[in-house]
Amino acid sequence: MDWTQHTSRARAWFEELRDHICAEFEAIEREAGSDASFEYTPWNRTEEGNDDPGGGVQGLIKGKVFEKAGVNVSTVRGNFPKEFAASINGADPDNPGFTATGISLVAHMANPHVPAVHMNTRFLTTGKAWFGGGADLNPPIPYAEDTEEFHAAMRAACMAHNPTYYERYRKWADEYFYIPHREVHRGVGGIFYDHLECEDDDGFDRNLAFTQDVGRAFLDIFPKLVRKRMGSDFTAEDEAQQLEYRGRYAEFNLVYDRGTLFGLKTGGNIDAILMSLPPRATWS
Repeated sequence: MDWTQHTSRARAWFEELRDHICAEFEAIEREAGSDASFEYTPWNRTEEGNDDPGGGVQGLIKGKVFEKAGVNVSTVRGNFPKEFAASINGADPDNPGFTATGISLVAHMANPHVPAVHMNTRFLTTGKAWFGGGADLNPPIPYAEDTEEFHAAMRAACMAHNPTYYERYRKWADEYFYIPHREVHRGVGGIFYDHLECEDDDGFDRNLAFTQDVGRAFLDIFPKLVRKRMGSDFTAEDEAQQLEYRGRYAEFNLVYDRGTLFGLKTGGNIDAILMSLPPRATWS
């Protein structure tokens, strides 16, 4: 099946979601008395023998509320390195071709009481076609009510499509966003899904609709949590806790995160791939 038009539709949604999220983050900065805005840097991928390898746009804001937030969209196509192809759904060393389009977001916040967050959704084609992604909350100083509100938003997005999704994808997030060498979770969870396969047009429409609702749920809940906490007073001890937590976040992303590995293995833009790393961190 030719998935070209499907990739274009998914890309259009990811770019639309990017625009809404960036506008909302900039609005929050205005409310805090800051004029910080996103800077957008296009990048082009290169691959020997490939006349159309694709690329993307890195969006980055550094402001009063968002110490560092990146919102990236990319659409790339080509061939996996043969040694990497065997690890990808639907690909193998003899059939290493792929297309991938997606949005990736990480926000590290200036106030330790405001949770950091990660969100990523994507559509890939190899010998198969599927969606993946999710969103997870990463507070240096957790608040049970914030955790519940975030999970309630993800739960509602899931339940609108399949009553089994939330528990399955919540558990998957708990298992995935875990730092084995520290024996701790990266944050307070959320949802994570992958290989949500599309066998035909109906399957694509169904899985795109779910992926869109995950994006909309994130766009609704996270700004609410930011606005609730961004004016909170914090101490030097709070900031020290935040910086130590960020060290754990960096460890996960550099050692275990599959998205980081995918970007590096497919010739992605290094700055865009590593935008997930915090601007400051400490290790005790």
